[in-house]
Amino acid sequence: MVINWPGLNDKEKTQLIPTLSTTDNWILLTHPLGAKNKSQPPLGESQRIARADGKCSRHKGWWREGKDELPIHSMTTEVWISTRGRISEATRIALQEALEKENKKDTPSFGREGLEEIHRSGTEAGLLGIYNFPGSVYATDRSNDRGVMGAGFFKLDEHRGGCCQLGRGEEGNSSNRAELGSACLALEDAKRQQDKKPVILLSDSACFLSSSQKWTGEGKSPSMHGNPDADIMRDIVQLLRERIKQGLLTIFIKIKAHRGDPLNEQADRWADEGRQSESIRWSLPSNRPIFYWTDNSTTHQSPMNLTVKKIINL
Repeated sequence: MVINWPGLNDKEKTQLIPTLSTTDNWILLTHPLGAKNKSQPPLGESQRIARADGKCSRHKGWWREGKDELPIHSMTTEVWISTRGRISEATRIALQEALEKENKKDTPSFGREGLEEIHRSGTEAGLLGIYNFPGSVYATDRSNDRGVMGAGFFKLDEHRGGCCQLGRGEEGNSSNRAELGSACLALEDAKRQQDKKPVILLSDSACFLSSSQKWTGEGKSPSMHGNPDADIMRDIVQLLRERIKQGLLTIFIKIKAHRGDPLNEQADRWADEGRQSESIRWSLPSNRPIFYWTDNSTTHQSPMNLTVKKIINL
């Protein structure tokens, strides 16, 4: 049993203390309870096994703002167990290292214990019945930072993922381009599996779904001309056509971003890995003119778009 002590109110702590006093199968996480950041046992029969300053908690109210980054400041956290409890040295070291980490985002958990499955069933994907889908489920996401774009996906039934870095960063960052790249990676992975299963693709980008919508249905005549991401969209359309010829169902579903959904969180971390990947896809230049301008001592670059037109008063 893992207990987040600061997350309990006084009544809950009072009700829990008798159970903690008579059992030894618990781990308690807390910030220092003593004055001036000094250690103080949360209850009589407890011993501290780890203490460190690190980024191991999210921003307060993160679920309301959609932020999954950890606080930029470090916070002292302690780990306590029962005086009758025993814990291996390897586990103690792992806990200490976890407290000392300085990651920008936490590592999402995807356990299979009872409470974790109950939690997933109450998420957006769970309420949609995604976890009971008789096929392959892919969650996709993008990462865009300092001119480098990453794309990634997470495959539910095999609990694995994939990623890559996207080219053309010198032509400006585009979240939609990275979203298209992640979807294409997922469809390519589904093709390699050759298991003839229906596919659900989850994305938190409404822009991606809108740009893909014009290529579905009858009576439409879309064109790649003028599409800044035609190199990726062309691959996506080809992959979808192949699936249609084989009679395979493909469903795109929009879900909310950064609301604690395990699938979306896993895809987000794979996309972050993509920015560091040595595999760079869709890197051929578009040969469009690139405009440069400086705003508040920061240099920007982009092909012609609404922002560029506004700057040059077109």
